[in-house]
Amino acid sequence: MSGYKMKLVMKLTSHVGVNNAVGMAELYESIYEKPVEKLVNDTRRLRKLVERIRKEGVPVCSMTNGGGGYYLASAGSELDGYCQRLRKSALKKLAVEAKLRKVGLPALLGQISLKLSGGENGADQVRGDAGNDATGRITGAGSVCGAH
Repeated sequence: MSGYKMKLVMKLTSHVGVNNAVGMAELYESIYEKPVEKLVNDTRRLRKLVERIRKEGVPVCSMTNGGGGYYLASAGSELDGYCQRLRKSALKKLAVEAKLRKVGLPALLGQISLKLSGGENGADQVRGDAGNDATGRITGAGSVCGAH
């Protein structure tokens, strides 16, 4: 685990449970040992770091209400709640895609096959299978996105 990842995990061990969430600015300053000047731009690096440790299985949850913040799940119910919010967000985005493609959400979901694998650079690769053309575009009646 890299130095910054280790610092992040160690810092989050002091913030277990939703009631102990740590704000983005405080977390950034603790990890990178410098103040935040522009919250959105400066903290992008921290958000990517959080995403990397989540992909390694560290149960880092976040909240947006009450000022927001990050915390480690203290119980299965906290992790379940966070995962439900992730799924709801993903399904909303897929529902928009289905509308753009003029197909039903179940049909779109039936066409999507995700293959997550750590590539050479560690980034996840997402690939569509059934119902896609050679370029990865979903094909079918009324396909709008990626039309030639």
